[in-house]
Amino acid sequence: MTLQLVQVNFKAGDDSALGRFWAQVLGWGVSSEGPGVTNLEPVGFDWPDPSAVCVDLVRVPDPETVRYRVHLELATTSAAHRTELVARLKDLGARPVDGGRADAPSTMLADPEGNAFIVLEPRELYRDTGPIAVVVVDCADPRAMAGFWGEAIDWTVHELTDDRALLRSVKGVGPYLEFRRTPEDEVVWTRIHLDVRPDPVEDQAEEVARLEALGARRTDVGQGDVPWVVLTDPEGNEFCVLGRH
Repeated sequence: MTLQLVQVNFKAGDDSALGRFWAQVLGWGVSSEGPGVTNLEPVGFDWPDPSAVCVDLVRVPDPETVRYRVHLELATTSAAHRTELVARLKDLGARPVDGGRADAPSTMLADPEGNAFIVLEPRELYRDTGPIAVVVVDCADPRAMAGFWGEAIDWTVHELTDDRALLRSVKGVGPYLEFRRTPEDEVVWTRIHLDVRPDPVEDQAEEVARLEALGARRTDVGQGDVPWVVLTDPEGNEFCVLGRH
């Protein structure tokens, strides 16, 4: 049995509009598995595959009430590419956050629904990740989070300090997952959480039990009768274990 990080999930007021924004940002294709759901993945991608962590946007009545501590950081290949990307993002509807400056090495922006994300300066570490360099989870204890998530999805830990834990697929492909120590008063709240999928998907119940043994807890967010199970990690971050539709 294995558990794979397959997507980040955005709670959106308008999944179609926000999906179009992010599809243009990432250069990915757009599809939909049903009303109120927009799916983004690389063109020609055979889901699920560790070479990419996809994006799922789900319409909710009041997304402002949903708060998570996850954000995306985008890769760039050169200073010129970063400058061009920031300008293009603003043209698409992104706006600077906290007076983000175009001349800073990294630029924090917010998408049209207010979700913060960062455009990084070129870094050799992220040269082969694809457009999403890293999925960042703000936390209090990166070492503990690396312990839980490293066991949960069996990713390789590339860096581990009191301030930062950096993980990546054992296949050495796709984006990194970073747990970053962040004081609570500095957390930038977003409406994004992680989704994981068992392989095979029929092992959902066994994987949920394994996660609970690692310290995860079931939680009720009003999901009702759905094929996924909502859990929280040891720091209370919600995530979903997908099942068969």
